[in-house]
Amino acid sequence: MIVGLDIGGTKIEGVGLEKDLPLGSYNTLITHREPTDKSNYQDFLASVMRVIDKVASCGQIESIGIGCCGSVGSDGLMQGANVTVLNGQDFIGDLKARIDVPVAIANDADCLALSEYRDGAAKQATSSCVAVIVGTGCGSGVIINNGLVTGLNKLGGELGHNPLPNYSPEKDGKQIKCYCGSLNCSESFVSGSGFGRTFSEKYFTADSKQIMSMVAEGDSRAIEHFDLYCDQLARVLASIVNMIDPEIIVLGGGMSNVDAIYPKVQSKLAQYTFTKSVKTKVIKNVHGDSSGVRGAAFLHLI
Repeated sequence: MIVGLDIGGTKIEGVGLEKDLPLGSYNTLITHREPTDKSNYQDFLASVMRVIDKVASCGQIESIGIGCCGSVGSDGLMQGANVTVLNGQDFIGDLKARIDVPVAIANDADCLALSEYRDGAAKQATSSCVAVIVGTGCGSGVIINNGLVTGLNKLGGELGHNPLPNYSPEKDGKQIKCYCGSLNCSESFVSGSGFGRTFSEKYFTADSKQIMSMVAEGDSRAIEHFDLYCDQLARVLASIVNMIDPEIIVLGGGMSNVDAIYPKVQSKLAQYTFTKSVKTKVIKNVHGDSSGVRGAAFLHLI
């Protein structure tokens, strides 16, 4: 079986897939989740191995594909991970030392893009799409001419660490220094945690789910803040359109489950794009929480 791992700031999910030879598709044999242990690197690695061992109990592992926050730098070490204990570690080397199978790794958003492009929300696209995760963090996966874009520095799709376009302290709140060392990274505003942070700094402590509950109840502060969030997200997505001009942008992560985002962001998008008749559609993923782990399992097929 081929194995996919989806490693995020909250949970680690593993899936074992077996090919259905007559149909050419893959059947799910096992799925297992563990909380992400972020206390230190060794405990994090142990939590990953627990997921692999659980999946391995269902059959022989042929390959492992990993969708992970962050990326592997030219020195082979992890970089840009919001699970910060990963940064600077030889994660792939450590895994290969523990299990002798081929291992492929891509950004978690790359895996989302691959899954949704192949048979998900972007399956109608002919050659290009961008998948954007707005969850614990923010990142993107870019497909151009039917292939994933990683780039010379393995930074393709690190959307969350571009500065928030048109940042204004009066509108967006006080400056924030990101864990990556830069100021006002888009991730600090358009991630689910950023949505909660900016509201909490202005009003009172609340997370994204609590804020959206207040929106549903008609709370004017929450409604205004949600409109600001959609404007910020539209600015970020417009920068993608102006640079790449993809056919479809697919959203994933916790905030993608807020259905009210899509009409508001779609209506605001053209305010920030070069053409004011932009045709790029912003749509919700099809495979939900399983999209990243499915895409990871397919990495070795690219």
